[in-house]
Amino acid sequence: MSEVVKLERHDEVGIVTVDSPPVNALSAAVRGGILECIKAAVADPVIKGIVLTCAGRTFIAGADITEFGKPPKPPALNDVLSEIENSPKPVVAAIHGTALGGGLEVALACHFRVAVKEAKLGLPEVKLGLLPGAGGTQRLPRAVGPELAVKMIVGGDPIGAAEALKNGLIEEIVEGPAAGGEAFVRKLLAEKRPLRRLRDDDSKIAAAKADRSIFTNAVAAMTKKSRGLEAPFAAADAVGYAIDLPFDEGLKKEREGFLKLVASDQSKAQRYAFFAEREASKIAGVPEGTKPRPVNRVAILGAGTMGGGIAMSFANAGFPVTLIETGEEQLKRGMGIMQKNWEATAARGGIPADAPAKRMALINGVVGIENVGDADLVIEAVFETMAVKKEVFGKLDQYVKPGAVLASNTSYLNIDEIAKSTKRPQDVLGMHFFSPANVMKLCEIVRADKTAPDALVTAVSIARKIAKVPAVVGVCDGFVGNRMLAQRGKQSEKLLFEGALPQQVDAVVTKFGMPMGPFAMGDLAGLDIGWRSRKDRGIKSEIADALCEAGRFGQKTGKGYYKYEAGSRSALPDPEVEKLIDETLLRLGRKKRVVSDDEILERMMYPMINEGAKILEEGIAARPSDIDVVWLYGYGWPIYRGGPMFWADTVGLKHIADRLSYYAKETNDPSLEPAPLLKKLAAEGKTFASLAAGSKAA
Repeated sequence: MSEVVKLERHDEVGIVTVDSPPVNALSAAVRGGILECIKAAVADPVIKGIVLTCAGRTFIAGADITEFGKPPKPPALNDVLSEIENSPKPVVAAIHGTALGGGLEVALACHFRVAVKEAKLGLPEVKLGLLPGAGGTQRLPRAVGPELAVKMIVGGDPIGAAEALKNGLIEEIVEGPAAGGEAFVRKLLAEKRPLRRLRDDDSKIAAAKADRSIFTNAVAAMTKKSRGLEAPFAAADAVGYAIDLPFDEGLKKEREGFLKLVASDQSKAQRYAFFAEREASKIAGVPEGTKPRPVNRVAILGAGTMGGGIAMSFANAGFPVTLIETGEEQLKRGMGIMQKNWEATAARGGIPADAPAKRMALINGVVGIENVGDADLVIEAVFETMAVKKEVFGKLDQYVKPGAVLASNTSYLNIDEIAKSTKRPQDVLGMHFFSPANVMKLCEIVRADKTAPDALVTAVSIARKIAKVPAVVGVCDGFVGNRMLAQRGKQSEKLLFEGALPQQVDAVVTKFGMPMGPFAMGDLAGLDIGWRSRKDRGIKSEIADALCEAGRFGQKTGKGYYKYEAGSRSALPDPEVEKLIDETLLRLGRKKRVVSDDEILERMMYPMINEGAKILEEGIAARPSDIDVVWLYGYGWPIYRGGPMFWADTVGLKHIADRLSYYAKETNDPSLEPAPLLKKLAAEGKTFASLAAGSKAA
């Protein structure tokens, strides 16, 4: 019998248990084991009913994605499911933990399902650019009706046991999976209940067969946010086959859809992003077995936009927070904004009605830095100037307990410099959250020269606990994300001097899949911030300065690169801006030319990739995939393009290096010359991905 799947007999009940840690994924061995054990149970004359359950912390959590893209190994999952479905004896799936993807498809092939109350059931394949490929799109609509099926398959989010029970996905909520499953089988046998094969039961899709708008309205609601993605639409089509076609034909069409997606560039990019995120929490250069320090309470200095958002992230995860301000007024304002934010989310149904009060109760707002005493982690989120930050860290020494981790939420500043103002540089690192901090998933964790390994491990582990994606980076101006973004900013500004307009540049960038273009982003952040900083450093930027001198600071003044109607955030092109650009070019004696969309795209993206190559050369990021994680979760890079370094590999590094050399000459900008690493990889016909493969081999 199989190593990873066992059959036991409890008189007339056969218990088939999958035991393949950590998550009982559907590897070839697990598929083969289930097939073998179901056949043996069906052949055993004593066994009258069968329970399919799992050992460890979860039911089958999905396919084994390490097998994707490799030659298939028998048995195919659909053959295993046919064996279960066609069993003449009742088969009951007993679920705990998560039944996701292929795991839920296995459960759907069983005649009945029971689950413990904490269980989660879902088909999240769409998040990897796929659709369920083993009958999920055909059986789930028959189990729960097409509306919930569309929500689960096209949206990809799982549901809990209570919702599964209410909608007929499970028959019962049980105490323990194996015992509960066994008791349920005995009840079925006593009642002589007929087997329910979902493939033969069209009762829940009958209404949608009669009125297809039930299905199409559900699809329209779920695909609203799927701009640029292929999988949600293909998944919706597949659910449609369940309504329009006999079961076996629907199954065949679903399989065709799955195979088409699995070979697509989008799914390759989305699967890459999944692994890149996992890889990012592995920290290079930390001794094996380094344990994080315990963190039970967090102190946050500053209750402004960033401090408040960071405090919300910790309270959302159940951490008690001391939120510290310099005055009562600022504290009251910060606490009020958090309360309002949570209440708005509760009103939309995003969190339970009692959540705002519970979360506010975790935040203790106080005045005075001396209140940091009981914190295991202190995060400074004060004004972004070196002098202020050094002053704060200098004061922390007096009040913070030994062994507490001291983090600065800075987006640019040198953490080594900040660490010098304390007597415990080994405890200091950067935790760069992105705005709004309670929403954005990225946390750039900056390792300073003297940061202790266990302090670093603590920051990574705590970021994960508050549902952030951590990426460890080194010290340099702007770290990874902002350093690359600065290159895009430089080019977007230059393009205006050559004849492009803000709306043309932004349209190219959003068409590529970014949430907003550089000029709309500038208007959102406020153009006066950059203006002030340029004046401090004695730098001029003729067009941007002229806008600010005209009082156009962006959304907050209703005018920036765009104009904004009262109360609206919609950016409208403004003829006044065009006139102002023309006048500036005339005054500077610059000639306008027609700038193509292709050139804009190359000049927006290639200099960032070039900077990414420098970041890798300098060891600021350990892996190309870490850079991609920063862009995917901090800057809204489209998931279906996998991140800038992954995308560069798909475009071809030789092409990118050639175009950079061309623009360096054409625009007389030597900073665009390809970085040595990019040049070398391009000359050898290699990819950025080959660097990661090389380091693994080493």
